[in-house]
Amino acid sequence: MELNNYQSKARETALYPKDQGLVYCALGLTGEAGEVADKIKKIIRDKGGVVSAEDRTALAKELGDVLWYLANLSLELNLALDFVALKNVEKLSSRKNRGVISGSGDNR
Repeated sequence: MELNNYQSKARETALYPKDQGLVYCALGLTGEAGEVADKIKKIIRDKGGVVSAEDRTALAKELGDVLWYLANLSLELNLALDFVALKNVEKLSSRKNRGVISGSGDNR
């Protein structure tokens, strides 16, 4: 599925106060990302870091929720998801080409 197509489909299921869309989607994104992190934490703690097929399925569902909030947050900012992805790849490619892919700071 193409990212912009997904973004359109995700918007069809968006049910939240439109006047609070930016905050709602940002909070949802962080909450869902936290759920992904928590599942991985428990895999490390309880399973020695071994990801089972069941874990993979559960994580795919949570990652889908992350993607949904990202898609809708991008729309709240009038950004196409394809554009967001392209800009991220361009940024990372530039860092790699300049030998600064590791390190810290937004503007390296």
